[in-house]
This record gives sequence, structure tokens and C-alpha cells, in this order.
Amino acid sequence: MNITLKRINDNQHFEGINEKGQKLELSGDGNAVGPMESVLMAVAGCSSIDIVSLLEKMRQKLDDIEVKVTSERREEIPRIFIKINMHYILTGDIKEHKAQQVIDMSVEKYCSVSKMLEPNAEITTSFEIITV
Repeated sequence: MNITLKRINDNQHFEGINEKGQKLELSGDGNAVGPMESVLMAVAGCSSIDIVSLLEKMRQKLDDIEVKVTSERREEIPRIFIKINMHYILTGDIKEHKAQQVIDMSVEKYCSVSKMLEPNAEITTSFEIITV
């Protein structure tokens, strides 16, 4: 896996490009997603991909998924994450114990991003199910 990061203006604004040519803008000046925000998006995305796949294998009907992520960072530099909570909002016909099972499986076993963050950050989860 390789990416290229290019500066796109005179400020702290960059464009990341993967091998397929897909792009993501990053910024240190508030004009795009910040690098630390992108880490939170990555952990939520990684986990959500797992959850969608696992619920499908368990024949649970998932219509939608949303993740609200909150975090705390250390005061001193480097300001790494020390706490991350992912609150999953699952919409569909899903058994509560199955939802808890797949969330735990994702965060504790499958999600590479959460496993990278785990040594420094306490990662907690919560969820709600909205039945349509």
C-alpha cells in the first residue's frame, strides 16, 4: 500500500492520493480534514466495514450505520489520543446481542486501525438500534 501526499497551496493544505488515484484533502489550517480527524474517521470506517460484513454473514438486516466518535487527547506533545468512544447507530432489524457481538469482534479482533491505536488509547463503544 502506497500513497502520495502533495501540497496544494501555500498554506498547510495537502492532497493525499492512493494508488488508484482516489484523493483526500488534509489540512493543518482548518480548511480540510485535519490529520488527527482523519485517524478518527479511519477507525470508524474500518470498524464499520467489519460490522456491515459481519452482520451480513449473521443474516441481520442492516439498513444503515452511522458512527459518532468522541475523543480525548493528551495535553503534552505529542498530543496522541488517550480515549476514543465510538457510538454506533444501527438502523434495521438487528438483534441486540448480535450488534454487541459484531462491534466487539471488530474493535477487539478485526479492525487494524483500532488495534494500532489500542496501545495508547482506551477505546470504548456504545450502540443503539433504530428499528424501521
